[in-house]
Amino acid sequence: MNKKKLKIARNKIDRLDKSILNLIKKRITVVKYILSLKQFKKQIVDHKRIKKLLKDIKKKSVHHSIDPKITDRIWRAIIGSSIDYEKRNFKKR
Repeated sequence: MNKKKLKIARNKIDRLDKSILNLIKKRITVVKYILSLKQFKKQIVDHKRIKKLLKDIKKKSVHHSIDPKITDRIWRAIIGSSIDYEKRNFKKR
């Protein structure tokens, strides 16, 4: 194992993780805004939209030669976390 090459590769991962974290922060900002538009807690989960989103991600993953199982798991985690956030922060009007 080449330790120098491994360190360089890990540094690339660290920079990518920082970018991903910044994107997650931006996404959460939009999720907060969307939550403010919802009047009822039952509006939080849109199964039809989730199904379409996951289908689109699968197509894009295949098109870009990314293992669709990986992207499916990532998007399900993102969606699930967003739903959890909305449920915890929903204020009944």
